[in-house]
Amino acid sequence: MTNEIVRAITGNGLVKAAAITGRDIVERARNIHKLLPMGAAALGRTLLGASLMGDMLKEEQGSLTLQIRGGGPLGTILAVSDCGGNVRGYVQNPQVELMEKSPGKLDVGAAVGLDGTLTVIKDIGLKEPYVGSIGLFSGEIADDLAMYFVESEQIPTACALGVLVGLDQSVTAAGGYLIQLLPGAGEDMIERIEAGVRAMGSVSHALAGGLDGEGLLRAVLPGFQLEILEKHPVEYRCCCSRDRVSRALISIGRKDLTELIQEQGQAELTCQFCDQVYRFSRQELEQLLAEM
Repeated sequence: MTNEIVRAITGNGLVKAAAITGRDIVERARNIHKLLPMGAAALGRTLLGASLMGDMLKEEQGSLTLQIRGGGPLGTILAVSDCGGNVRGYVQNPQVELMEKSPGKLDVGAAVGLDGTLTVIKDIGLKEPYVGSIGLFSGEIADDLAMYFVESEQIPTACALGVLVGLDQSVTAAGGYLIQLLPGAGEDMIERIEAGVRAMGSVSHALAGGLDGEGLLRAVLPGFQLEILEKHPVEYRCCCSRDRVSRALISIGRKDLTELIQEQGQAELTCQFCDQVYRFSRQELEQLLAEM
């Protein structure tokens, strides 16, 4: 299935919706970070949500960071999306053992925890980024994102995100949707959307059953006339490079860089998003020092 974001609006102009299919995004993250099923489900949902939200940015060079600190065994979960929905991320403790609500049903809320916050950072080219934060509502991530839009942006929102992990621990399906009411929508619209959400049920199982992103939207919004506005591919994309890491080394300052050369004689830095290792010899570090 294609990894893509689909955007749509209802014919009456009162509801906008987006869906993402991202099995390969989450599987790539699982392989990079060696995630067990709990970490794959939680980080996967965070990546999918950040991708949908990042794709909403209007600034061409904008980025969105979604950070979840719930106090649970997974620790901090972080995802960063560009304005096209391409995303990267990590979870602090990727090897958390299985936690289930019932057989076959992962308890993501318990693994994430409720004693903490969900924070959204939007960098849209202004002097300072926009930062919005709410207390966690359920730890299930999709519910918390819906609550973020209600509390921080006053936009009635329905959100569902799902990651289905197979018996071999690989990701078999991943995706979700974000539905928002626009000004003028009444209570009847909310009731119709809620009915669609209940009727469709689990997102991950709907995707495993063969639905794509457009199919998700049509299934959760039955009876609405949907106009598909766009479809475009998304991927797990890290933007690290040797040049960026060199600048990071320079940013620690002349004193600390000199001490690093004297004490260790080399440097080895690992990207937290893709696990790429960058090694610098003494000669290369001295060259950086000379260029400062």
